[in-house]
Amino acid sequence: MTIFERRAIASPPGGPLIDSFGRAISYLRVSVTDRCDFRCVYCMSEDMTFLPKKDLLSLEELDRLIGAFSKLGTRRVRLTGGEPLVRRNVMSLFETLGRRIEAGELDEVTVTTNGSQLSRFAAQLYQNGVRRVNVSLDTLKPDRFTHITRWGDIKQVHAGIDAALAAGLKVKINSVAVKDFNEDEFDDLIRFAHGRGMDLSMIEAMPLGENIGDRTDQYLPLSLVRERLGHTWTLEEIDYRTGGPARYVRIAETGGRLGFITPMTHNFCDNCNRVRVTCTGTLFMCLGKDDSADLRTPLRASDGNEPVIAAIREAMTRKPKGHDFVIDRSTSAPAVSRHMSVTGG
Repeated sequence: MTIFERRAIASPPGGPLIDSFGRAISYLRVSVTDRCDFRCVYCMSEDMTFLPKKDLLSLEELDRLIGAFSKLGTRRVRLTGGEPLVRRNVMSLFETLGRRIEAGELDEVTVTTNGSQLSRFAAQLYQNGVRRVNVSLDTLKPDRFTHITRWGDIKQVHAGIDAALAAGLKVKINSVAVKDFNEDEFDDLIRFAHGRGMDLSMIEAMPLGENIGDRTDQYLPLSLVRERLGHTWTLEEIDYRTGGPARYVRIAETGGRLGFITPMTHNFCDNCNRVRVTCTGTLFMCLGKDDSADLRTPLRASDGNEPVIAAIREAMTRKPKGHDFVIDRSTSAPAVSRHMSVTGG
């Protein structure tokens, strides 16, 4: 099929948002800030230069943008960062999105967070319609936690998890599998998460961002991790999806779910239903590609949604079939130079 034939498939006028490979885009990840109170070694360099605040979309503009996507069939929205909960007055955005859930415009709003601010905001998140949060936690050892986050306090994260569970939020723990760092903790992470009724997802380190080390020093294939876990646990295949890229098994001994997010060893591109928007209004059609679309300019060009909807539809004609992530000794440079915190975690 030629590129012109593929573009003919994408996003018929007045219809839902469909890319040139016939995939419906129903899941939007929105970064509300590139700032974070941690400096995780696989996500950021130690001395980050953050965007000036004037370059960021206002919270009202972010809500308008999400509203435009919802008119095109987006049903699930995940707010990310950086650390989304460090953005000033971010709860006002959750309030407006909560009203969109009540109005039937969205099915779900979720959050990915490092947990540092959850003790402050968990109850408000629940009040505004959030029912699920993902908390990034790669280790249970305080010294390792400080090392990988560069200055984080694990007690703060545990307090946040406690607050989230007490507020009624479902919590999933996200753990990046890092070679020679947390390989000896996977069993403990399973026991910790499942012991509190939380799902656990393991994630392969991805080749994103300059100046944060050789990815071959961090990369641990989850195919190997899964094989090792199979010696200790009984992993049962299940048909469970949350709308994201994780593929789940049930661990018979705990009854809990374990997800694998494998952009390297077994990518999930064929069924990709996701796009990402940064806090500056840049739309990335693929996490592993540099091609993007400016949505800030059309958003600000009119009080109506027509210009930004047209820009979104055009961008979908350029959404690639898949990414090109590769990690080996001959290609240790990042696949794309931008940090994960810029795109949205």
